Amino acid sequence: MTNSTATSSGVGPFETRFQTGAAVLSALSFLAAVAVGWMGYQEATLLGTELNIISGSAGLMLAGFLGTVALVVAFYMEPGFDH
Repeated sequence: MTNSTATSSGVGPFETRFQTGAAVLSALSFLAAVAVGWMGYQEATLLGTELNIISGSAGLMLAGFLGTVALVVAFYMEPGFDH
């Protein structure tokens, strides 16, 4: 093993507090996406607003996109100001 591989930090979601926070945000976003999608499918009420299948699908895609972006950030982004 070379010296650069032995001392380099691995890529993972729990290396720093920033990456841990992004992984938690990703998990919560995916849970919210499933909840909003299911509530839209059931035509339930969320915060005083009645959801239908279209608004539930839109909420599912929006929260799912946020969860995907947060997961990519958790795995690949490094905080740059402390180095």
